[in-house]
Amino acid sequence: MEQESRDGDRVTLNQLRAFVAAESRGSFTQGAVQLEISQASMSELIRRLEEELDAVLFHRGARRLTLTAAGEELLPFARRAVHATDEGVRAVRSLGSLGGGTATFGVLRNADYYLLGNLAQTFHRRYPSVKVRLVGQNSAETADAIRAGDIEAGLIVLPVDDEGLDITPLMRDEVRYVSADPAAAAKPVSIQQFAAARLVLYDARYGWRDPTRRQLADRAQLAGVRIEPIFEIEHVEAALKLVADGAGDTIASTAVVRSAAFPPGLHTAPFEEPLFDTIAIARKRGRPLSRATRELARLAEDAVSDARGPAARPKRPRG
Repeated sequence: MEQESRDGDRVTLNQLRAFVAAESRGSFTQGAVQLEISQASMSELIRRLEEELDAVLFHRGARRLTLTAAGEELLPFARRAVHATDEGVRAVRSLGSLGGGTATFGVLRNADYYLLGNLAQTFHRRYPSVKVRLVGQNSAETADAIRAGDIEAGLIVLPVDDEGLDITPLMRDEVRYVSADPAAAAKPVSIQQFAAARLVLYDARYGWRDPTRRQLADRAQLAGVRIEPIFEIEHVEAALKLVADGAGDTIASTAVVRSAAFPPGLHTAPFEEPLFDTIAIARKRGRPLSRATRELARLAEDAVSDARGPAARPKRPRG
């Protein structure tokens, strides 16, 4: 009965945390530094753990600790226990009040076209004590930043590399061919016609990592053609200006085409196989959002949903 009562029921989380830290750092001294405790406390936690398990967990080498067979057996379970506990604590803390802290969120580079321009002001009016950090960048970079933990969540355009991310699609926005020549936009455009045109493409920094351009590149590859733009620049507004000046043709989402900023005199056409930007919210898989960022994400989702309504409809006919 005594043995049954001792099988693991006296092992504590602090003991497991000390064990994981000592293994990852290779010494009790460095493990203690990681946990911000004294070396004596670290050694005592490991001693008690070994006593409870009736097993030696480390070979005490001259240079670096190494695991015994018992230590190797325990390690994956100890890591999972520590990780699960940390995630649970983080989840509970995320339910705290919005009386402070910082909300970090990635937004689309063309955020204004989806009624996101006033997102920070709207949030600040509701939660004046919370700092807001909005990062506007290409979706490929936003996905990388979420994975790295630089930002908690963000709006992206699909497709992106979704490794380590949870992605929730919100809406689709059709991408159209844009030209100053009405004949070029008189009927749906094939990928072969697109590849043969003089093209002005934006998001030059990200090139074919940009989600919209990535879709076009995939289509071109399947059709056996190459897309080679004459101009590559950063912003859609600059691309549209060049198109209006007759330098070439480009693409633009329907939200951009319907906006008041879309230059007069340009004409648009769909692709033969319709092309869509899918707008989604991305967050790091398994990582709960802080309450502040969760609320900011909700406001962003509402704004994107509103962009599907009357505010996003064209104010004047487009060719």
